[in-house]
Amino acid sequence: MKTRIASLAAAGALAGSVVVAAAAPASADPVPGSANQFYAYCSVDLLGVPVACTETDEAHATHICQYLATPLGIGLDCIQR
Repeated sequence: MKTRIASLAAAGALAGSVVVAAAAPASADPVPGSANQFYAYCSVDLLGVPVACTETDEAHATHICQYLATPLGIGLDCIQR
């Protein structure tokens, strides 16, 4: 497993939380039916925003994440399972 340390890229909540990660594409278990999403275990801050995510298998996942482009670079969009 690879650890992704992420920092907050934008305040507020959309469908999920956006965090910035300087990372290569994920190598975790993919979500069935989605080529872009993967399972992750994420630590959260006091507001419930994921701040550090570790790619993992489905059994240990707390979130479903996907990479996306943001004005600040590559980011993670994670939603809680």
